[in-house]
Amino acid sequence: MVGRKEPSPGLLRRLDDMARAAFPATGTVLLMVLAAGPSGVPALVPAVTLPCVIFWSIFRPGAMPPPAVFLLGLLQDLLTLAALGTGVVTLLVAHGVAVAWRRFLVRQSFMFVWLAFCAFAVGTAALGWVLTALMAWNPPGIAPALHQAGLTAGLYPAFAFVLSRIHGVMRRAEETT
Repeated sequence: MVGRKEPSPGLLRRLDDMARAAFPATGTVLLMVLAAGPSGVPALVPAVTLPCVIFWSIFRPGAMPPPAVFLLGLLQDLLTLAALGTGVVTLLVAHGVAVAWRRFLVRQSFMFVWLAFCAFAVGTAALGWVLTALMAWNPPGIAPALHQAGLTAGLYPAFAFVLSRIHGVMRRAEETT
């Protein structure tokens, strides 16, 4: 009706909206904590974090804002016992680049997005290596950075499959309301 306000959404609707908005960051935190368990693979936490941050930054940037990425980077540094700030900077740079290229990447095929993600993985591993070298005044071995980039790039298809299904469910739920 003209001039008449719509009723405010109910409590369940608001809770559903908040849960949908918080899922990308909280789901990433949960995966990071699970990856930090006794797996024996130290590069697993960054290899789990980067696909989630890049995926949500491209396909749902409002749900992965820079403050959330900052906190995820800080948690990554704490869980991996890395020099504080390396995970923060690498994830914020990756997030910024992903958001900048978002309109282009959203329209591309999975293969192209995966290749772009491989570049993200190599770039963040290289940036992390450089930051660690600068903070320690001693360049670390390159093998761990290459291992991390390879592991991260290799895990992306599995993460993209699951996260795209979740994103589709979230989008359908938003369209019905």
